[in-house]
Amino acid sequence: MDDPRLYAYLPYRNRPKLVWPGNRPIAVWVAPNLEYYEIDPPAHPKRKSWPRPHPDVVGFSHRDYGNRVGHWRMADAMSEFGFPGSVSLSVALCNHHPEIVADGAARGWEFFSHGIYNTRYAYDMSVDQERAIIRDSLETVRASTGQTIRGWLAPALTHTVNTLDLIAEAGLDYTCDLYHDDQPTPIATKNGLLTAIPYSLEVNDHYGFFVYNMSPRDYADTLIRQYERLAAEGETSGTVMCIPLHAYLIGQPHRIGPFREVLRHIANDGRAWIARAGEIVDAYRAQVPA
Repeated sequence: MDDPRLYAYLPYRNRPKLVWPGNRPIAVWVAPNLEYYEIDPPAHPKRKSWPRPHPDVVGFSHRDYGNRVGHWRMADAMSEFGFPGSVSLSVALCNHHPEIVADGAARGWEFFSHGIYNTRYAYDMSVDQERAIIRDSLETVRASTGQTIRGWLAPALTHTVNTLDLIAEAGLDYTCDLYHDDQPTPIATKNGLLTAIPYSLEVNDHYGFFVYNMSPRDYADTLIRQYERLAAEGETSGTVMCIPLHAYLIGQPHRIGPFREVLRHIANDGRAWIARAGEIVDAYRAQVPA
């Protein structure tokens, strides 16, 4: 494929100055991935859902720990230090474990779609199939929480060439599926403007623990170094730091302590605007003409 030219090239230096509310140099948002993995999902020819043969009891139960235990430990730490969640939601969780969705809503969390199941991949989907998933996400989350989702993170980070056009067509405002910048970016689609909000693979706890094999303290130190650098650079033009989490990982007893210290550090620092994803997108759009 040719470069789809989703966004213009704009060098990091000499950009127009962004300023976050309260004249803060950095906007920080936390993205808990509340997910549901099927124990025996339909096979996809391009990607295996589990490394073991289905049904994968080990993989399923490891992730189910997050829904049974880890969510509550993670969410309590976030609430203690004043961090609202912007939830990357496997929409099927509204039906499988409505208690978790209700807990997030009661804490004032924002919800966006991460597809229906994290074991159903977008590769090779038709336009009508993707439209149906987007419609299902809007309807299910609205019925469960009263919220209208504004954002999208593709299930298991799988896409088609139509994904961004279709979520813009449905009226969504932002995507978390591009990892190209430390500031929000306008995205060109066939159906109007979309904003890419900085998400992260580098400081995602999945990458930290599964890919980079970090200890809990190494991961906490990485988050603090990420924050300190972006906060300093944000004095020139406001930056965004996302902390993507998975409750079955960060909610483990041996990991939650160092993570609480990260939240304490950021909350006490005074430079961070601790916000929801939609609030960051709105503040950006108010400063950058479409």
